[in-house]
Amino acid sequence: MEKDKKKTRFVYQPEYPGGPKEFTKFLYSNLRYPKEALTNRIEGVVYMEYDIDNKGTVVATRVLKGLGYGCDEEAARVVKMLRFTVAKNRGIHVLFHQKVRINFKLPEEQPVQAPVPQQQQVSYTYTVTTTVSQPAEPQSTEEQKGSTTYSYTITF
Repeated sequence: MEKDKKKTRFVYQPEYPGGPKEFTKFLYSNLRYPKEALTNRIEGVVYMEYDIDNKGTVVATRVLKGLGYGCDEEAARVVKMLRFTVAKNRGIHVLFHQKVRINFKLPEEQPVQAPVPQQQQVSYTYTVTTTVSQPAEPQSTEEQKGSTTYSYTITF
């Protein structure tokens, strides 16, 4: 009988549910570009360090290298929203430190398109009337009218 393998690590790091892709997806889906940075056209990277307690919540954030213009505060706001899963570390309460970099890139401007003029519907109606001369003999009532009308409608 083989021995059960013991856990080889003493302390387990917290993990974001879903892995690194979900972590990145969460950060950038909740990130809002600050108005001040938009008006001054500021782009760049904010480097942050944050602390995770034994329950998986972010308790403190520090900006290691910032951009200003509201980008640092926005990055801190989004990082504080993170929630991690933490394994039991043999009953020891551990405070974890992690780093993250958050890119601030200006959104692409949509080219302003000139308003498309609405197409007007143009229709023409032609009416053609033909007159038939009256024969000497009386005929049916339709033939007695003596004229036929045709209408053509052309729409563009």
